[in-house]
Amino acid sequence: MTVLVASDLDRTLIYSSAALGLTMPDQEAPRLLCVEVHESKPLSYMTETAAGLLAELTADPGVVWVPTTTRTRKQYQRIRFPGRPAEYAICANGGQLLVDGAPDRDWRRQVAARLAEECAPLGEVNEHLLATADPAWLRKARVAEDLFAYLVVERALVPDEWLKALVSWAEPRGWTVSLQGRKIYAVPRPLTKSAAMREVARRTGAGTTLAAGDSLLDADLLLAADRGWRPGHGELAEAGWTAGSVTALARAGVLAGEDIVRAFRRAVGELGTLGA
Repeated sequence: MTVLVASDLDRTLIYSSAALGLTMPDQEAPRLLCVEVHESKPLSYMTETAAGLLAELTADPGVVWVPTTTRTRKQYQRIRFPGRPAEYAICANGGQLLVDGAPDRDWRRQVAARLAEECAPLGEVNEHLLATADPAWLRKARVAEDLFAYLVVERALVPDEWLKALVSWAEPRGWTVSLQGRKIYAVPRPLTKSAAMREVARRTGAGTTLAAGDSLLDADLLLAADRGWRPGHGELAEAGWTAGSVTALARAGVLAGEDIVRAFRRAVGELGTLGA
C-alpha cells in the first residue's frame, strides 16, 4: 500500500525562533536542528527527535512524502529536510505543484483557468488591501506567484474591525482571508492544498492520505485526508476547530511538530508499511 503524507510546514512541522514555544526550563529544552537558513541566518527549526523520525518515515518506499505550504517555490526551496528528498511538493497553497523541484506546467494551467472562472482578479484584491491597510501597522505587502497576496503587519496594532471588514469584502468575491502570525493572507477560495494533494495521490496511486496543519488554510487539506492532525496552537486551535477524522493534539510549539511526525509514523505503521 502506498501512503501519501502531506504536511503543512510553518508552525506545523517547522518553527521560527518566535514560534518555538519553549516554555520549559532551559536545561529541559529539546535539542533543535536548523532546517532553513535565510540571508545567512538560521530561520526555521525542528527538534532533533522530529528530524530523526521524519528521516525514518521518508526512507520507507511505500511512503510518498509531500511538503505542503503557502510559501512560494523560492521560499520553500530554502528548507533542507532530513531524509529522502520529496519527489512532490505543494507550494503557493496549491497553486504550484513541484515535481523533482520543477513546477508542473499542466497543473498551473488548470489552476489559472479555475481562478479566472470563479474569483475576482488578483489585481482588484491587492489594490483593496493596499488602499485599506494602515501604514501605522503595515510593514510589507507582497504578491506570491501571481496567485495571491499577503501583508506583513504589526499584529498587535491591526484592528479586529479591519480584519472582519476584509473578510466580509473578500468572501463574495471568492477569496479567503487568513491571519498567520504577522501575515494576513488573501487567497482565492479555489486555490487549495487539498486539490493538489488529490492530484499527487492520483499520480502516485496512494491508497491512504495523512495530513497535518495549523491554519484555516489547512482545513480543506485535513478534511480531504483519511486522517489528520492539528497542533495545540494556530488558527484552528484558537477556533476550536476539529472534525471526525482529525486529531487535535494537546502540545503547542515545536514539540507539537514532533508529535505530528510521530503520529504520521505510527499511522503508517498501523497500515503495515513501516514498523511502528
